[in-house]
Amino acid sequence: GNKQKLILIGNGMAGVRFLENLIEKDYTLYDITVFGSEPHTAYNRILLSPLLSGEQKLEDIITHDDDWYSNHQIDFQKGKTIIEIDRNNKKLIDSQGQTYTYDKLVIATGSKPFLPPIPGNDLRHVHTYRTIEDVDQMLNVCQKKSSAVVIGGGLLGLEAAYGLKRRGMAVTVLHLNPILMERQLDAVASEKLIRSLESKGIKVMTNINTESIRGKEHVESVELSNGDIIETDLVVIAVGIRPNNELAKSSGLECQRGIVVNDSLQTSDSAIFALGECAEHKDKTYGLVAPLYEQAEVCAEYLTGNHGAAYSGSIMATGLKVTGIDLYSVGEFIEDDACKVIKLTDDARGIYRKLVIKEEKLIGALFYGDISDSLWYQELIQSRKNISDIKDFLMFGPGFLSDSVAA
Repeated sequence: GNKQKLILIGNGMAGVRFLENLIEKDYTLYDITVFGSEPHTAYNRILLSPLLSGEQKLEDIITHDDDWYSNHQIDFQKGKTIIEIDRNNKKLIDSQGQTYTYDKLVIATGSKPFLPPIPGNDLRHVHTYRTIEDVDQMLNVCQKKSSAVVIGGGLLGLEAAYGLKRRGMAVTVLHLNPILMERQLDAVASEKLIRSLESKGIKVMTNINTESIRGKEHVESVELSNGDIIETDLVVIAVGIRPNNELAKSSGLECQRGIVVNDSLQTSDSAIFALGECAEHKDKTYGLVAPLYEQAEVCAEYLTGNHGAAYSGSIMATGLKVTGIDLYSVGEFIEDDACKVIKLTDDARGIYRKLVIKEEKLIGALFYGDISDSLWYQELIQSRKNISDIKDFLMFGPGFLSDSVAA
């Protein structure tokens, strides 16, 4: 027929969300082909942590089975990797040398874990934490061994530590920054988090650098910058992610940290779009799921004819998937002279709240111990509403405000 060929490279959460949005709007417009380099059908990467901890099983985290693709006439090329984009002829080449033509191309190649140049990072039983394979390999080690070191005390590192602890491992977390999850927390919340983790039997060392990973065949110990040696059977490295932009870069698309896109998620080539963790919009790359979904929606709108659809950037909100720890952080935490910061600490109940206000608007909020009102605060931040009339009561949440003020 005269349908346009649309190819999606990347079958992760951003790509599949884009497909869902496209199908919802009008999936008769395109012949759709999807390339996924992992040997699995689509799964929820956010649920890798419960998979690791044993709180969920593999079938619980698969979001779309093979039938879903065929029911929607989507040609799903599972376990295939595109290695070249020939933009002049609008052709793609996969690792087997096969070629495919496209009219529109959407790149959703995500990101890959950053592997710091620590000597020994290539030993057996040293893993990054990103895919179902990574989880499987970590679990194999757990069955035979007893101790693990997690390098990186950000969101992912702490979830890995918790999962390994639940699997019976003795776990130590090493973090370079003095503050855990420093992108989302302040010193007070970090201190509370460290105490909670240690009460679960997870050892935490902050302000510490890893000098080398040692062992003959596989990892046996980790040497720290202060000279200490920690014996360990498994090392998990979770120190951040880098956008997967090599394919785009090699085809001459404009890239900085990620693949540069405009408000329509279009790259420097008007026939090619990029979204998710591989994309960079207004100097920002995003590693959380909400922004990916917002981008997927805009891109699908645009490709089904709504050229007014625009992505305007996202406000980052983060929770931690560790059972028994309630933590939520949203927006910005720059404490400069232009900001007013309100804090509430209730040590008896283990509660800490912090709100950051700038120019009569709420721009950041951090909750530890009680996150029941967090979505209300998140909406306040996203709506950029003027809060001067409720500022005095803001800390007490929506339940406290009378109907007249809340309305």
